[in-house]
Amino acid sequence: MGASIETVNLVKRYGNVTALAGVSLSVPEGDFFGLLGPNGAGKTTLIRILTTLIKPTEGSAGIMGWDVVKDRARVRQAIGVVPQAMTSDLDLTGYEIMDIYARFYGVPKKERRERIDELLSMVGLKERARDLVATYSGGMRRRLEIARGLVHRPAMLILDEPTIGLDPQSRHVVWELLEKFRMADRLTILLTTHYMEEAEALCDHVAIIDYGKIVALDTVAGLKKLVPQKDVIELAIGAIDPQKAVEWVRALPSVASCTVKGDGLMVSADNGAGAIPGLVEGLRGIGATVVSVVLKQLTLEDVFIHFTGRPIREEEAKKVSFLLGAGVPTKWGR
Repeated sequence: MGASIETVNLVKRYGNVTALAGVSLSVPEGDFFGLLGPNGAGKTTLIRILTTLIKPTEGSAGIMGWDVVKDRARVRQAIGVVPQAMTSDLDLTGYEIMDIYARFYGVPKKERRERIDELLSMVGLKERARDLVATYSGGMRRRLEIARGLVHRPAMLILDEPTIGLDPQSRHVVWELLEKFRMADRLTILLTTHYMEEAEALCDHVAIIDYGKIVALDTVAGLKKLVPQKDVIELAIGAIDPQKAVEWVRALPSVASCTVKGDGLMVSADNGAGAIPGLVEGLRGIGATVVSVVLKQLTLEDVFIHFTGRPIREEEAKKVSFLLGAGVPTKWGR
């Protein structure tokens, strides 16, 4: 498999401000790739370069083998884009919007009709195809815009905060749709999001960008291994001196540390969920009773805080879409 996104020492400056400071990425075809970072970190600038909206100051970037500067038309044909802002015209029907976009991309008439029907059916809007978009709910509009971005059969789909403002049920519907389209069309998907659980649920690989540089890139599991913090298991036990239990637990290869906490134990492990059965069985084997078990797993939010020094808050996502805004920060920093 080749690289769907390839950037080499990508730099972008706005006057004296350096928005990107040497970003190198290689995203394999078919990957679900997450891009995370605080506001002002360089996400928007990177996405605008990849979508051919601005040119880099230095370095190079390619999409499906096409250079984003030299082959702009080819790149635009290869990608579908779903911006954060809802951009579908409220005075048109869902079918009309799909048809207009298919025409923009030169999809032949017969194929156009079949593709639109197929996509609207997949997103659950076939029965509402002739209704005005103004009558759609927020979740329906988002599903329409995902379908719109795929009408020309792109090799890559780029999504900027696709579920911001949606209720949890609609958000999960969008997640399922993205996985469905990915499998059906063998898509590469590039996602920016402020929802850590979204990235954790969907992404094969995640890059964290801060101050214009990639500070971490790996699978979600790989990123967690880079953080000193571990999963924490709290066990309330009885019928045995907790200190005696500590000595036994510390000897387990799956355990990083174990301390007494009240009448129980606090255990640190790389894979807390996987360690629990052995812990419970072993403690019972040395005469302890296990009253309760509480697992506090390391999250992608913990990883993000480790590398950037701050959490992502939802209000940070209330920004201008990379397709609509200038993309130049008026005040650099976070």
